[in-house]
Amino acid sequence: MKKQDSQEGIALLLVLWVLTILMVIVLSFSFMTKTETSATLSFKDGIEKRFLAEAGIERGIMEVFYRTVNKGQTVILEGLEVWKTDGTPYSDQIGDGSYTVRIIDESGKINLNGLSDGNAIILRQLLINMGVQEDNVNIIVDSILDWKDPNKGMHRLNGAGDEYYESLPNPYEAKHADFDTLEELLLVKGMTPDILYGNAEKRGLIDFLAVIPTSAAPAAGGGFPGAAAGAAVGALININAAPREVLLAVPGMTPEIVESIMSFRETKEIQNPQAEGGIPQDSVKFFSTSGNGPYAIEAVGHREKEKTGYTVKATVALDGNNKYHYLSYKSPATAHHE
Repeated sequence: MKKQDSQEGIALLLVLWVLTILMVIVLSFSFMTKTETSATLSFKDGIEKRFLAEAGIERGIMEVFYRTVNKGQTVILEGLEVWKTDGTPYSDQIGDGSYTVRIIDESGKINLNGLSDGNAIILRQLLINMGVQEDNVNIIVDSILDWKDPNKGMHRLNGAGDEYYESLPNPYEAKHADFDTLEELLLVKGMTPDILYGNAEKRGLIDFLAVIPTSAAPAAGGGFPGAAAGAAVGALININAAPREVLLAVPGMTPEIVESIMSFRETKEIQNPQAEGGIPQDSVKFFSTSGNGPYAIEAVGHREKEKTGYTVKATVALDGNNKYHYLSYKSPATAHHE
């Protein structure tokens, strides 16, 4: 009997071990199934928000074309209004999802490729307003001008030439040509990621700069009396699309004048900066009243009742005849914050 009891005990232990192993397998399978289901739903949710954001980009491009045809009309039917290109957000619903679109005419920003010793004062003041130390401001601005200056033999007082960049641990030469991207600024003496991209407390310089080929920039003068007829192509700032921070950086502009301009632009575009915007004569020479892009479009796709969204950013240039091409396309991207 004792031998039989011992065999039965061993059999019971084996059964218990088998049941334990089976339970572990079942629980593991259940956990894996739950995890994969959650991952699939999350992936599906992300894809849907991405498609919503991409739909927003296409809507933004359509609105840019619509704007070029209809912005001069005096009577616009309700629901057919022309979208502003100063970063104003517009939202629309698609099923149980939605998208929010912002369009920014890059001609309202400081064009790096139109920067010169004559208008660099705007970039200097913008950096100072952002809290950058004045000594570093002078280094950054002069170095930017030197970076794109075709003259390799000399550099400005606070700037940098090839000898500086070639002395770095990872040496390289200055470009001595126009900028191709804003990120190229990180190669320039004095520039840091914190200044360029900003942080949670403040916006970065990148939000107020553009890289526009001078051949694609709007003609100087802007079509109003007082504009600098001799200004370099691409050097003028489109007053109807300029961010508040850029307007405040222009010499002679006060917070009161800027707020007046922002209020005026809520209903219509400025055609005569002095008469309609109260802009001093010395400030007028830095402005134009129109621009042909390129256009930066940001679209954020949202699912119903979800706070987080998927952001896509694109920069498009119009080619005429209802055609366009992308200058940049980033997906996903970081959403814009006021």
